[in-house]
Amino acid sequence: MEMLNIKINGKDYTVEKNTTILEACNQNGIKVPTLCYLKEINEIGACRMCLCEVKGARGLVAACVYPIDREGTEIFTNTPQIRKYRKMNLELLLSNHDKKCLSCPRNDNCELQQLCLEYGVDESKFEGEMTHSEPDTSTLHLVRNPDKCILCRRCVAACKNQFVSVIGANNRGFDSEISCAFDQKLNNVPCVSCGQCTVVCPTGALVERDDTAKVFEAIADPTKHVVVHTAPSIRATLGECFGMPIGTLVTGKMVKALKLLGFDKVFDTNFGADLTIMEEGTEFIQRVKNGGTLPMITSCSPGWVKFCEHYYPDLIPHLSTCKSPQQMQGAMIKSYYAEKAGIDPKDIVVVSVMPCVAKKFEITRDDQCRDGMQDNDISISTRELAKMIKTAGIQFVDLPDDDFDSLMGIGSGAGTIFGATGGVMEAALRTVADVLTGEDLEDVDYTEVRGTDDIKEATYNVAGMDVKVAVTSGLKNAAKLLDEIRAGKSPYQFIEVMCCPGGCVNGGGQPIQPGHVRNFVDLKAKRAAALYSDDKALKYRKSHDNPEIKAIYDEYLGEPGSHKAHELLHTSYVERGK
Repeated sequence: MEMLNIKINGKDYTVEKNTTILEACNQNGIKVPTLCYLKEINEIGACRMCLCEVKGARGLVAACVYPIDREGTEIFTNTPQIRKYRKMNLELLLSNHDKKCLSCPRNDNCELQQLCLEYGVDESKFEGEMTHSEPDTSTLHLVRNPDKCILCRRCVAACKNQFVSVIGANNRGFDSEISCAFDQKLNNVPCVSCGQCTVVCPTGALVERDDTAKVFEAIADPTKHVVVHTAPSIRATLGECFGMPIGTLVTGKMVKALKLLGFDKVFDTNFGADLTIMEEGTEFIQRVKNGGTLPMITSCSPGWVKFCEHYYPDLIPHLSTCKSPQQMQGAMIKSYYAEKAGIDPKDIVVVSVMPCVAKKFEITRDDQCRDGMQDNDISISTRELAKMIKTAGIQFVDLPDDDFDSLMGIGSGAGTIFGATGGVMEAALRTVADVLTGEDLEDVDYTEVRGTDDIKEATYNVAGMDVKVAVTSGLKNAAKLLDEIRAGKSPYQFIEVMCCPGGCVNGGGQPIQPGHVRNFVDLKAKRAAALYSDDKALKYRKSHDNPEIKAIYDEYLGEPGSHKAHELLHTSYVERGK
């Protein structure tokens, strides 16, 4: 490793050779503004906000792509000339930007707005013609507003990184825009609804569809019994919306806030995750014993399922038939809970809080309902829940802890780690190993499948049988495993796929962090660490040990894989065109 001595703003520093100016500055506590840069995904130097001066170089250079390759390099990041150019750049961006900030969903969390504040830009000095396009509201999961787009191409890069690439740059010059090919609406292209474009967009050009008004309306309706359930990862991310450190567990505060919002019951989707393991583990064992289609692939992630339906429809038989934890939880609320509480399921409104905007699509899928009723009625993101809490005037940070309601309020550690890549696999292994060995195994940490590597693999000897597994997240990585299966070269029996890189902790509905945080802080690892910490602290760490899971099988479902379980907890898939 060759190290170089350099100067930044007159101060001496030492950095590794070929480190970019942006990275060198970040390593030494100096923030250089960016709008287009996404580390390893969108390194194009297009927005020009990161312009810096290098002594001896011709003109200003883009810090995000300029490598430091010589001893004694002198860099300046904050001269009057640089500040002038950055301010002018912002004024040019605003000259063709919808500046209705007060009503924008990204107000107070917009990178463009923040930079305008920092550089003293309060109006545009460049007035004239502006482009205008109608918002695309065609999908269930997001709204695309081209008038707020600054052509940074972060969304294009994120979509390409997901191996989907349904959006890109169209037209040229002043008429350039980010849209689908041939100006198609998003609902007419094979978008998988992952929402990764929304978490990287620096402005309000791409936002989730806001369903909070529907939830407030349901809560205010005296004829409705409104039940909410929260996904495993929400407890590790919601605090970020209120200024708490990344990776802070806020389970108790979250439950208290939901009760203050007026929900009649607050349940834990960890219960649904445990239920998923019971059904999925049973399905895997049956496939192994009865010569079923292998490898079996998890079906918890609706973006991944939709990707398979669009791009690898021939591999649909490899998908587990199990519904996702969201859907299982909703199905049980409208059947088991409804009977226990003596409430007509038609009077129950089920609201899910999910890390994933694809869940908004999932609740409308065919074969995800019973007697004409959806398993879940409304799905909102982590961001939408935070908005509801703020709208209601609830002081989240100061709230005392509260507990989930009983019947579906206990979740195991296995359920908690569903929110991190590798968590579903580890949870399944904890139960499958016990079932196949007939023992209560004490070692429940399958650390080989943890972490954020592109593809993780391991082989476990369970009851004398070698089980070879693989775990991946991000659809680009999933495609590699699917191509192996297609070619007949897959060595695995069980594969976990999560649509979003890093799993649900990095889902498209999670809190938005600005580029300077997203680029240099490992959000996935910090958020996942909170879930593994929660797992360690819980009384039950295996799905089949959860007493409420035992009760629902004893009293209602019979046994995992039963006819009633299949009727309520399993689903089917469809082939979709590209």
